[in-house]
Amino acid sequence: MKNDSLEINLESGVDEMQIRNTFIPPIGIQKLNTENKSRTTNTNFADHLQEAIKNDTNLTISKHAKTRIEQRNIEISSEDWKKISEKVTEAKQMGVNESLVLLDHAALIVSAKNQTVITAMDRSETNSQIFTNINGTIII
Repeated sequence: MKNDSLEINLESGVDEMQIRNTFIPPIGIQKLNTENKSRTTNTNFADHLQEAIKNDTNLTISKHAKTRIEQRNIEISSEDWKKISEKVTEAKQMGVNESLVLLDHAALIVSAKNQTVITAMDRSETNSQIFTNINGTIII
């Protein structure tokens, strides 16, 4: 084996070995950095939102809806998410596929068929909107 094909990189603070550009993870001792443990997870608001909803409901939030909720600073309590989920399930049982969910401060378009929040808007934005392709409305 040539010396130039074996490279040990200790300068980066991570024990790793590369042989012919193939990564071989360290064997034996693993470094644990408890001080930066919270920094190792790259979660953002949308991830936290989705996790909170999954814990209380069976709803999924589309990427588009996550973006709209963040952009419009819409806050929906876990209690409201639970109510929304229950009502969407009830609407689905009644044959509703797409529904408009109205809250005091927000409006959501939800696919009851897929249990997915499609988009969200602040309630003040709904005054000039026309909602199409929905066959049910849920007022919370």
